[in-house]
Amino acid sequence: MKTYEKKAHVKNGIARLFFSVLAIVLEIAFIIVIFTQLNAYAEWINIVTGIFAILLVITIYGQDRTSSMKTPWIMLILAFPVFGIAMYLMVGLNGHTRKMRQRYDVVDEVLMPRLVEGEQGAKAKEAYQALQDKNPQIAGISSYLMNKSGFPLYRDTEIVYYNEASKGLEAQKQALRQAKKFIFMEYFAIEEAEAWESVLEILVERVKAGVEVRVFYDDIGSIAFINMDFARHLNELGIQCRVFNPFMPGLNFFLNNRDHRKIMIVDGRVAFTGGYNLANEYFNITHPYGYWKDTGVRITGEAVRSLTITFLENWMAVKKQNEDDFDFDAYLLAEECSVGEQAGDNDATREPMQPDTDNRCAFVQPYADRPMDNEQIGEEVYISLINKAVKYCWFVTPYLILTDETIHAFSLAAKRGVDVRIITPGIPDKRLVYATTRSYYHCLTRHGVRIYEYTPGFCHCKMCVSDDVVATCGTINLDYRSLYHHFENGCLYAYGKAVMDTKRDFEQMMSESHEVTEEYTTDRGAMMRLTHLLLRLIAPLL
Repeated sequence: MKTYEKKAHVKNGIARLFFSVLAIVLEIAFIIVIFTQLNAYAEWINIVTGIFAILLVITIYGQDRTSSMKTPWIMLILAFPVFGIAMYLMVGLNGHTRKMRQRYDVVDEVLMPRLVEGEQGAKAKEAYQALQDKNPQIAGISSYLMNKSGFPLYRDTEIVYYNEASKGLEAQKQALRQAKKFIFMEYFAIEEAEAWESVLEILVERVKAGVEVRVFYDDIGSIAFINMDFARHLNELGIQCRVFNPFMPGLNFFLNNRDHRKIMIVDGRVAFTGGYNLANEYFNITHPYGYWKDTGVRITGEAVRSLTITFLENWMAVKKQNEDDFDFDAYLLAEECSVGEQAGDNDATREPMQPDTDNRCAFVQPYADRPMDNEQIGEEVYISLINKAVKYCWFVTPYLILTDETIHAFSLAAKRGVDVRIITPGIPDKRLVYATTRSYYHCLTRHGVRIYEYTPGFCHCKMCVSDDVVATCGTINLDYRSLYHHFENGCLYAYGKAVMDTKRDFEQMMSESHEVTEEYTTDRGAMMRLTHLLLRLIAPLL
């Protein structure tokens, strides 16, 4: 019976996706046909369309955005005005309606100041000064995050790194079983299968014990796994559930912005984030693309407040009326806990803390990125880490679709003598995106960047580690979609054991990977060069 229901959910979800996409395509086609016919019918309409196309091109050219994002749209609109205009309005606007932006502004105005008010603000300043004294370069990145995203730096926090998604899931379930007040979960994709059901069983038990549980997921991310009955079923179980930006027929300018975040918070005391969703393939229960490599981190202590705020932002903004939701003191003023409590490790038996080797000595700064603010937080953090690197800077990403600025940062670091390496998948999940990823290899390798492909399968983790000092782990891919269109989150951590654990995992991944640097450094054939140029041209449109 369960198997039948799962198959029905998948079938219904894919059917809804198919008919929604079909409806949108037909609407776009209808608009294009109408305007094309009108242009042929009346010369003045053709002139007006041409003028509008030129004005739109001038507007795009004048935008404060990377040329990598602007040039393809300019070329498309000039070559095919009606089609180009229609596609730009649907995809290129990074669409948010004025009302949607106003809702986020209202929510952020209430939430964000809570991170730095009173004692929290004083602690953030102390943490920043301590990092400034220890490493001014990394402190500069932390200052940028605070000034542009509003998320402070913490010291009274423990961070633990998981080199496998399955380890992270087990730690999450252990934390869930200990929940006493509330559980928040926000995921891009949830699959109603074994991995999720093992979590749901605990959630239902906790609801019966009086724990408040909220689940929030992205509709596009989950549409192939579940249908809209999933949210209704959770609500019937006593679990509050909301869906981010439901995918429906119609020209929705907010359609292109998805919630790609992965967050779980328990009682405001412990939080988890990383690259993995709650679907079987992430835990190697199924193997659609070989061995699935994913990672995550657990945070215990005051930095959990930042992830709580990140969850509440989307939870509140997607609903028009939120009077009850603005009473969030219980979620931010949770009962104090010592660092490491509820973590699942036997902290009482630990040796005294040792500087730079204990997870409790780290500087931790969770942060979020939003397409609404026109500040590319994720990309700027990555570029800053590359620019600040002295000895080495290593990245792993499932997709490699870069702006000119990021390419320049990678190349310049390699030319400075920094050991720059990037790990990408050996087995693709999307062949067109994989081909586009490979189209960027040559422009990097010819400047000294080393490229590795993870041969066991698909590496979905999104991380960086640099100079044995700083690392990041989160949801932010090195591609246009993550950097410019999606709601994302990450965690910057400096010093402490988690940084070195991250480095060791990179070394393990590289030992299992095939280095393709030499293959893409040498001259390519004319057909390959042309193919790569075309792929890079359409990359911002993917």
